[in-house]
Amino acid sequence: MAEHYVRDLQEIDETQVAVVGGKGAHLGRLSRIEGVRVPAGFCVTTEAFRRIMAQAPSVDDLLDRLSRVDPDDREAVRTLSAQIRRTIEDIAVPDDLAAAITGALARHGEQAAYAVRSSATAEDLPTASFAGQQDTYLNVMGQEAVLRHVSRCWASLFTERAVTYRRRGGIDHRTVHMAVVVQRMVFPHAAGILFTADPVTGNRKVATVDAGLGLGEALVSGLVNPDVFKVRDGEVVAKTIAAKQRAVHALPAGGTHEVAIDAQRQEQPALTDEQVVRLVRLGRRIEARFGRPQDIEWCLDGDDFHIVQSRPITTLFPIPETGDRENHVYVSVGHQQMMTDAMKPLGLSMWQLTAMVPMQEAGGRLFVDVTRRLASPASRAGLLDMVGRGDPLVRDALETVLDRDDFVPPLPDAGPGGPPSGGRTSASIETDPAIVTELVERSQASVAALQRDIRTKTGPALFDFLLEAFEEHKRVLGDPQSMQVIMAGMEATWWLNDKLQEWLGEKNAADTLTLSAPGNITSEMGLALLDVADAIRPHPEVVAFLEGVEDDGFLDELVKLPGGTEARDAIETYLDRYGMRCVGEIDITRPRWHERPSTLVPVILDNVRHFGPGAAERRFEEGRQKALRQEQDVLARLRALPDGERKADETKRMIDRVRTFIGYREYPKYGIVCRSFVYKQALMEEAERLVRAGVLAEREDIFYLTFQELHDVVRSHQVDDRLVRERKDAFRSYQALTPPRVLTSDGEAVTGAYRRDDVPAGALVGLPVSAGTVEGRARVILDMAEADLQAGDILVTTYTDPSWSPLFVSVAGLVTEVGGLMTHGAVIAREYGLPAVVGVEQATRLIRDGQRIRVHGSDGYVEILS
Repeated sequence: MAEHYVRDLQEIDETQVAVVGGKGAHLGRLSRIEGVRVPAGFCVTTEAFRRIMAQAPSVDDLLDRLSRVDPDDREAVRTLSAQIRRTIEDIAVPDDLAAAITGALARHGEQAAYAVRSSATAEDLPTASFAGQQDTYLNVMGQEAVLRHVSRCWASLFTERAVTYRRRGGIDHRTVHMAVVVQRMVFPHAAGILFTADPVTGNRKVATVDAGLGLGEALVSGLVNPDVFKVRDGEVVAKTIAAKQRAVHALPAGGTHEVAIDAQRQEQPALTDEQVVRLVRLGRRIEARFGRPQDIEWCLDGDDFHIVQSRPITTLFPIPETGDRENHVYVSVGHQQMMTDAMKPLGLSMWQLTAMVPMQEAGGRLFVDVTRRLASPASRAGLLDMVGRGDPLVRDALETVLDRDDFVPPLPDAGPGGPPSGGRTSASIETDPAIVTELVERSQASVAALQRDIRTKTGPALFDFLLEAFEEHKRVLGDPQSMQVIMAGMEATWWLNDKLQEWLGEKNAADTLTLSAPGNITSEMGLALLDVADAIRPHPEVVAFLEGVEDDGFLDELVKLPGGTEARDAIETYLDRYGMRCVGEIDITRPRWHERPSTLVPVILDNVRHFGPGAAERRFEEGRQKALRQEQDVLARLRALPDGERKADETKRMIDRVRTFIGYREYPKYGIVCRSFVYKQALMEEAERLVRAGVLAEREDIFYLTFQELHDVVRSHQVDDRLVRERKDAFRSYQALTPPRVLTSDGEAVTGAYRRDDVPAGALVGLPVSAGTVEGRARVILDMAEADLQAGDILVTTYTDPSWSPLFVSVAGLVTEVGGLMTHGAVIAREYGLPAVVGVEQATRLIRDGQRIRVHGSDGYVEILS
């Protein structure tokens, strides 16, 4: 029976996580890698933990109480978890279990000193490191002491921080079991941590070694600053030697204590360069065996390195898989599309199948490989100009990579050029509103044909039909005339900003000149929700009912109330036109407003409260008049200049051009989202059939398959449940990552910087995208359904795609972390006349909800006032 309770490290491998926990399984695997020394020892298995727990029925009752406690009630969590720990520590270890442990000690030397470390079944997994969640006891001597510390490790599964960590990760306490690792103690001269990839930049070719004197506990607990070495290609490329005033040493009778280090040794490096390089070589061997970058705990005894732990570094952003050994530079698609959240596999693959350029996937995000365009001088200038106009941080990040001499080897100019920049694409197009009207009609006809033709398609035939539909999708998207109209609007904006600054000293003049530009589907969507509020405002019972809405079946309930029919008709009319939109709409798997209309209720109620009847028309007309006045003012001032008539005529031509074309900028995206919703509805019906046939557990499982995989499932009526489970876990881990604007094939995340010296100290720098200055209360909102806005509030969020524009109607200013001059939030902010600064790094963390802030929309910075 003893082998149920105890396993030697040498006989353990990574398939035994359920028996020996994450740490135990990793140590077992480590101890089998040639040339890697792991201190000898054994694991007390989860079977022993279960046996102990079975002897304490009161723990079950305490766990029930713990699962019902509000996670924010720290006092209750603290009290209950302490009670559980005490109960477990008080259980007497049964004789046969104690004998199994003391027998293992006898084999390894019962007089020796041991490290006793907890190893839970849910730690050191690829998706959750649980680092520091459980306990380690060093220099434990004698059978009695080892048994006592094994009990303490079992109990440490219920420390307050471990309980809270699991609650946050949605992990049920009962599904996690505790094994305990007992290893021979190493008394090191130096110890520390080796990261086989740079944990700050993500660069996989740079290893970082943190080293201190004595036991590693001093570093892990933050007692001392480590020496830090960086190693690339087998040589130390940077080092910082810390003054080491203290170390943790083992006591002869057991336990540890802090000691002071003599002055002459404080400045000496804990390791020689030769030792550092040798340690990194060991680390690379371990990394190769585990197949991903590792965070490794090591200690140096004499001249030998012992490895006491290795776990994956879970914070690194993954790298697109290319299958070659070449250098690559990738630009984030999410930063252009205003959607930096992780996407599910179906969403990723359908965006890839309908995109105009090839896209790589990593970490649940899409990237475009720009290496070739950077390599050729001709296409490089165009690319940098294009991205720089939109988002200076992307340009700066690309220039940072180009500054490293050899990362992008230059190509001769004959390389593929990519789209030219500047004014060559749109000059040929007349300033004629009929062109826009015709483009919109063509797009509507294409969507109508799609809706008509898809109705009869099911099974494999649906997928063949969709592959053809994706070709039509790309044809509509790549329509040269559509591109010319978009470019004409953007170029006219740039022309006005450049020339009016040069001639009149006016910053961002186009911002006022484009107020209430006609034909912008996204700004119309925000105003149309004001009209919905007008239909609801006169009916107090409808308003009261909407305030209590919890689920999406509310539209059918409305008709039972006085005024409810008008209210429902107004909402349904709105959904017919805009219901295919939602936050993160480029991911087809995200729930649309049509599918989840309750999302709109808080915004409608805000509009009912903050506005009077007819507000939409009034808002639009005010903007139009303001733009008209600005136009007259600018033209009059120009005419007073030398050569003024010519300048005024050219400017008038450009103002007409921008007002004719800039509204269309938002239409192609609307067309894409309309088409996507038609695809989605057909795929959801297919999923419904698979659920009825018993192939899938639930409809949403299709979101975790790529389009191609789903096609196979529909053909074969078989699905790999394990794959779906793995994808769900991976998606959860990707949600915690922040995608970089620029990523290299070395794994380096390059953020870019604003190189500006005209900003007050302490202000947050961003990109000025909509003129004006406004002061108000910051509302940091990460989920549109949580919006609770008062007039005069400033919206602060990570990104705004078109679905956010209904909120723009009731705020006074906008700050986002992601965005460029021509991204949706910027375009709509200008049309509504909202001062806005985008691309403010970490805005939602640095600005606290409720603080007073001042947004400088013309100069591109935000001041925190309180």
